[in-house]
Amino acid sequence: MKKSIFALAFGLIFYSGIAQNSAAEAIALEKEILNSAKKIGDPTVVTMTMYRLIALEGVNSTYKDSMAFIYFSSRKYAPCFLMTNEVLKRDPKNEPMLELKAVSLESLGALDKSMEVYQELYTLSKNNFHGYNLAKLQLAMRKYEEAYKTIKEVEGLNDSGKYKVTFSINQNHTQQVELLAAIPYLKGLIEEELNKKPEAKLSYEKALKIQADFVLAKEKLDALNQ
Repeated sequence: MKKSIFALAFGLIFYSGIAQNSAAEAIALEKEILNSAKKIGDPTVVTMTMYRLIALEGVNSTYKDSMAFIYFSSRKYAPCFLMTNEVLKRDPKNEPMLELKAVSLESLGALDKSMEVYQELYTLSKNNFHGYNLAKLQLAMRKYEEAYKTIKEVEGLNDSGKYKVTFSINQNHTQQVELLAAIPYLKGLIEEELNKKPEAKLSYEKALKIQADFVLAKEKLDALNQ
C-alpha cells in the first residue's frame, strides 16, 4: 500500500515537472516568435502571439499591459478600454493604465465615465496634465464650479515642461500649445461660464504671456476687449 502511494506521489511530481517544463518551453517559443514579428514589423503576428502569451501566463500576465498600449496606439479605443480593465483588476492604481482608460472612454464619447477615471487618476498623481483634462471634462459636462476648483488647484502645481496640448484653430489647422499656457486659457473659459469676465481676461492675458502666438487665447481676449 505504501509503495503504491509513493509511486502515485512520484508520478504526480514527475508529470507536474513535465507540465511546468512544457509551459516554460511554450512561453519561450512564443517570446521568440514575438521578437521576430516585432523586428519584421508584423502587427497581426505580434497581437496573436501576445494573446497566446497571456493565455499561457494567466491572469497576471504583463502582456495585457502591452496589448493595451498596442490598441491605444492603433486608436482601437474599445479593446484598449477592455484591456485596461483587465490590468486594473490586479493593479487598480496603475497610472498608465488609468490614463489609457480615461482617454479611451473620452474618445468613445463616454465623457462622464472618462471624467470619473480622470478624477481617480488625478487624485493619485497630482499631475497637472491629468488635472487639466479633468477640468476640461468637468467644463464639458457643465460642472462649472467643480471645474473652477480643479483648474485653480492645477494652476499651482509644478510642471515638467514636457506636455503640449493640441487645439483646433479651424477645420484645416491645429496648434500645439504649451500646457502651462493651456491651463490659464481653460481657466478663462470656465470663468466666462461663471460670468467672471474680468478674471477671464486676466487668465487669457496670462496664457498669452506664456505663449504669445496662442491663437484661441488672443481671439478670446479680443472678444472681451470689444
